[in-house]
Amino acid sequence: MSPSLRQKTSLNIVTDEDKDVMDRVKDVWTTSSKKKRIEGNTPEFDKMVTSRFPGAITNLELETKVVETLAGFGFNSDNTLLATSLCADELARVLEDDFVKVYGNNFNLGGLSGFPFAGNTGFGAMSAHIPDEGCCLMIYAPHVGVSKDGTVGKVERAGIDLIDTCCGSAIAASNYLKGITDGGAKISMSLQQFSDFQQGAVQELILPHGKRLADAENRMIELPYALYESQDILVGDIVQAGSGGIKKGGIALLGGIQINTSPDTMDYFHPLRFDYINSDGEVVEDLLPKITA
Repeated sequence: MSPSLRQKTSLNIVTDEDKDVMDRVKDVWTTSSKKKRIEGNTPEFDKMVTSRFPGAITNLELETKVVETLAGFGFNSDNTLLATSLCADELARVLEDDFVKVYGNNFNLGGLSGFPFAGNTGFGAMSAHIPDEGCCLMIYAPHVGVSKDGTVGKVERAGIDLIDTCCGSAIAASNYLKGITDGGAKISMSLQQFSDFQQGAVQELILPHGKRLADAENRMIELPYALYESQDILVGDIVQAGSGGIKKGGIALLGGIQINTSPDTMDYFHPLRFDYINSDGEVVEDLLPKITA
């Protein structure tokens, strides 16, 4: 429904349905919980995070730039379906929920560590749910925690005294791989165990990165980037195979690393890919410079 056809109240009050996407982003970041996180983001904390993950930006900056950029391609709350391939961890929902408040419903394609376990079938179903002649924003990313003291792979969680690991699935897969590269363990066939097949798949998908992680100066920093590379290949294959289902408005692929922090500070995202793809499955424009400049 176009803005001109939307129904206003008798007092000309702008309702939620009347708000444009940039107003919705502003609304996300004016809640008390978001204001608290903004206030907790001191320059010292920001420097600490970005020194470990150069190129990372706050979720506030990411969401503002992504939504503004896509508005120029006609993406709005009426015609856009959000699709995500993010980890099952509740911390991954923070970014997802923010974009849901802008665009509406989300189609979940992801599972442990953020891998697109819904696969070709899930992508095909998602494409069928895009509004006619509409658009899709697909976000995919592994995630990693950074604690208040700067420890990568750990994070504070609301209501829990223990500083927990993050991402637990990724770290478990990394430990599995380390056992193999160090020479003391054998490759498992756990992928065939239905009761934990996603974790088995994560372990298999990380195998090519054994030397890279072993040689890394900081294994926990390198880990999400290794996972991202495997995810990016899978997402590319899935999108290419399902390109016939992309609607007229096209699809925007936003890939990168989610960086989760404590409930008192903002989360971050390191964008590594932001492509606009048309209904023929062709990359029309690399939008990454628009959100990283």
